[in-house]
Amino acid sequence: MLTPQDDLLGHQTPGTFAVAGNGDPRFTERYWYTAHPLDGRAFLIDVGFGYYPNRGVMDAFAGVTIGRTQHNFRASRRLAGNPLETTVGPLRLEVVKGHATHRLVLQDNGSGIAFDLTFEACFPAAQEKQSRRERNGELEEDLARVAQFGRWHGWIEVAGERHTLEPSTWWGQRDRSWGIRSEMRTDWARPPMQTHRNFFWTWSMLQTQNLGVSVFMKEREPGKPYYLSGAEFQRRPDGSVHKREITGFEHEITWADDPLGQTIASAEFQLSFEEGSPRLVRLEALPARYYLKGGLYGGWDGWNHGDDRGAYAEAFDAWDLDDPVTRERARTLGDHVLRVQIDGESGIGISEYGVAAGYPRYPGPQKHAAL
Repeated sequence: MLTPQDDLLGHQTPGTFAVAGNGDPRFTERYWYTAHPLDGRAFLIDVGFGYYPNRGVMDAFAGVTIGRTQHNFRASRRLAGNPLETTVGPLRLEVVKGHATHRLVLQDNGSGIAFDLTFEACFPAAQEKQSRRERNGELEEDLARVAQFGRWHGWIEVAGERHTLEPSTWWGQRDRSWGIRSEMRTDWARPPMQTHRNFFWTWSMLQTQNLGVSVFMKEREPGKPYYLSGAEFQRRPDGSVHKREITGFEHEITWADDPLGQTIASAEFQLSFEEGSPRLVRLEALPARYYLKGGLYGGWDGWNHGDDRGAYAEAFDAWDLDDPVTRERARTLGDHVLRVQIDGESGIGISEYGVAAGYPRYPGPQKHAAL
């Protein structure tokens, strides 16, 4: 299908912008953002977009956790004649300047969430190692990802109350990914349910005023990651930024006594690098957490990433995070805000994590679903 975007530069194949790569329906491009106050209040904003050119679909979500309530907005549209426009209903993304300034706007809608927020990068963007894996001889995933730290300004309104965000007190992070992405369907409402065994993983973005650490680790045997990617950015007194690639990762985690799911209480991450001395990162869990099923990661009530729901569809709800049934359905995958201590500097960040049945360490949380 030919669209006006085909007048622009940037084609990667002999096809049009309406088609990606070899036409694999799993091809996905995704944006993801989080914002949270530096003082550690139970307040967390999550926003994401998914672009599925070979399915003809774009979907998006916006969510806010305040206290023990998670508010969710979800929307989906067919790409039609504007496949590259990052707008889904009332939710819009504007890349003002690549790797520097992004603007997110959610206009009034039935969810009670609205905002006008701007992300300003505070460290350079970092590309992770290519995540490529096969299963039974078939390609399961071949994905590129970029991560970046930043500060936020603007405003958000939730349930009739408006909050102002200032860069000095609202920090956050974003990522951008593209490629063949493995599907995850763990929603009760749409079998088949996927189960996962024998692994621990974490994707964590942690920052202080002068340091940023991004790490993605997956392992089946403690101390032997089968995927490890990450980088440290250190701001020097002259304002320059020094980058080191992470080459080793060790973890010691204390799990909270949470009867409803997997929850970290505290942790220590020992990082080693291609050059220079190692780094010890101490983490303490804070109250705010956004469960990513609210953004369709794994599905919710029959919605799943990339599904064609017609020309336009939206939905919204609010979750009581102390409700056992909600938490069982929400499972583990989420952005959990953590207090960060690195070499005497205090900061904040998020961690996504999960431990699956059969992994030799951390048996306690394994009674709950890992993703």
